[in-house]
Amino acid sequence: ESGDPGLLASPSRYFALSGLTIHETKWHDFIQDTLNFRRYLRIRYGVRLRDEIHASDFIRSSYLKPDNTYLSQNERILVLRDYVNFLSGLNYLRITNIVIDKNTKISGYDVFTEAWKLLFQRFENTLNSGNFSGSPNQPTNDYGIVFCDDTNGGKLTSLMRKMTVYNPIPNAGGTGFRNLPMRKIIEDPNMRDSNHSLLIQSADVVAYMLLQYLSPNKKIKAQGARNYFARLRPVLNTRASRQ
Repeated sequence: ESGDPGLLASPSRYFALSGLTIHETKWHDFIQDTLNFRRYLRIRYGVRLRDEIHASDFIRSSYLKPDNTYLSQNERILVLRDYVNFLSGLNYLRITNIVIDKNTKISGYDVFTEAWKLLFQRFENTLNSGNFSGSPNQPTNDYGIVFCDDTNGGKLTSLMRKMTVYNPIPNAGGTGFRNLPMRKIIEDPNMRDSNHSLLIQSADVVAYMLLQYLSPNKKIKAQGARNYFARLRPVLNTRASRQ
């Protein structure tokens, strides 16, 4: 997640949510590739392997390297640039993104719930259609499981359980809906402490760069980093939406 899910007096116009999808046969590949990339960051910038890269904090706060010097602001942005470049080169990875423009929502709209509902639906739909990397673009026997940052776990569990029973999808003609309970996503969402999960940290970097693409802060603007998100184009799950 990136951005604030609140509607009133919120510091951000957008709420962004990003999900990285890896087939089970590529799971260990992703872990090893990410470890190798983090070793590169240690050598190139002095970013320790054990340290969490939480993008917004990483850019906003100072970072003390093992040699007791600090990463410059430019270096910290370059770390995120290199992270985006790394992810964009993983041909077995697909990224699904959800953006809520809060300026178009009325009072009472639950930004957090609606964003996650959309992400669950897009994950379910793409599994159903076999449209992920390495899939035959037709229905398959693949199923999926969700791992997410340990925030609002009870709310996400309740939402997913509800969607396995009631998941209304609007008809293409614009009138009415069909109830299509989720069947491809198994188990409750699995909560992970992002400090100990390279996968969650990777998703966090994507969501942060997506938010900066839409509404860049002063530091991102000053370093010309707004368009880093566009580098992820090769691995975006563009089949998730006709738009």
